[in-house]
Amino acid sequence: MSSTRHTNTRHTTGRFRYANWTEEPVAGPDATDGSGTVPRLAGATVTNTFSGGIEAAGTLCRYTIAYLGPADGTFTGFELLHGSLDGRKGGFVLAESGTFDAEGTHCSFEVVPGSGTGELAGLRGTGRFFSPHHPESVAYAFDYELPGA
Repeated sequence: MSSTRHTNTRHTTGRFRYANWTEEPVAGPDATDGSGTVPRLAGATVTNTFSGGIEAAGTLCRYTIAYLGPADGTFTGFELLHGSLDGRKGGFVLAESGTFDAEGTHCSFEVVPGSGTGELAGLRGTGRFFSPHHPESVAYAFDYELPGA
């Protein structure tokens, strides 16, 4: 984990682990038969555990996934985190979007304006991660501003 300050923007890093991933077909050709026909839509409920600059156990994330090929597509979703950010306690929501292919997943995320609670009220920020398929944990980077920090 590292944190630095540049004017009002701070940068922090860490890792997260997928604790659970449950995916269900939503729509598309034969979406419920498991054939992998594309394009198709799926929904996923994911639980993560963050460590490093963001400390949060048992986050809740909900994705909508568009499969455009057998191993590629795009997704969007929201993740609710409760814990701490560089030692400040509270919660916030991340809006996430990205793409995936045979190499892995690229994701960018942004704090939903007004979602910060506790010592994280007024939080603004953006971040990103890349995840190869089936890692033990995933590195993230997060740039943020916090009133009074």
